[in-house]
Amino acid sequence: MTEPLNPVEIESHIRELVNRIAKGIGVFSKRYAAFLEADRAFDRAYAQNYKDAEGSIKDREYEADLLTMGEREARDVADIAFKHADKLLKALDLELRAYQSIGASVRAMYGNAGRT
Repeated sequence: MTEPLNPVEIESHIRELVNRIAKGIGVFSKRYAAFLEADRAFDRAYAQNYKDAEGSIKDREYEADLLTMGEREARDVADIAFKHADKLLKALDLELRAYQSIGASVRAMYGNAGRT
């Protein structure tokens, strides 16, 4: 069973969440920048390999696809990291909102304590 929370514990946890969200924004920005960089590198490599390939349009596409698998994988890994950071920030925001709601309930409970 979970022990009841007091206002000081709630306030402390809210501060901790706010700090984690602030740090998470920096992580999110770095992950997004890494994704964009990897996406550009993939586009650049694909375009160059397509341009350099010979044969029909389909042959050139297949050749470019094969020669850019490394760049595609790096882009996909960066995309996964970016999306993970985004989901983590959203989860922290939801947790913050929940604790703010709990805090309001606890304050109301403490405000009514001893009243009949």
